[in-house]
Amino acid sequence: MAAPERNQQLAALFRSIAELLAAQRANPYRVRAYRRGADALLALDEDVADVAQRHALEEIDGIGSDLSQKTEEFLKTGKILTLETLRMPLPEQVKGWARLPGLSESLVAYLYSRLNITSLADLEKLVRSHMLRTMPGFSGSEETLLQAIEELRRRST
Repeated sequence: MAAPERNQQLAALFRSIAELLAAQRANPYRVRAYRRGADALLALDEDVADVAQRHALEEIDGIGSDLSQKTEEFLKTGKILTLETLRMPLPEQVKGWARLPGLSESLVAYLYSRLNITSLADLEKLVRSHMLRTMPGFSGSEETLLQAIEELRRRST
């Protein structure tokens, strides 16, 4: 028997979130949690709204508190803000940072969407704090990146 339509819709949203998070190289456990949640919803014979009404979402294997909250949000609003945020395109100036040494498009998207790095000054501060080198996907020298940031700043004034 196929899962109820609402379960299928929510599972598709969870899968989209997982794919976008994976593209941004987010925590693999988080990506896996969304995928497991989608699978759990598809395996559920009962409409997820009925389960939510009984306050039993977290009893579903694969649905923890975070996915339970996202499910409630979907049932109330018909969408999930996390997905809307992940789908938001990067501003052109931020997208251009992927051309800086050591940065990639997915790392730039992560910095912007998850760490709220929205300006060259923010990026420079992050590099100077030595936190950038601890992030998966950074593949360069902090010094070279700082020089490139300074050069970009000079060209844009």
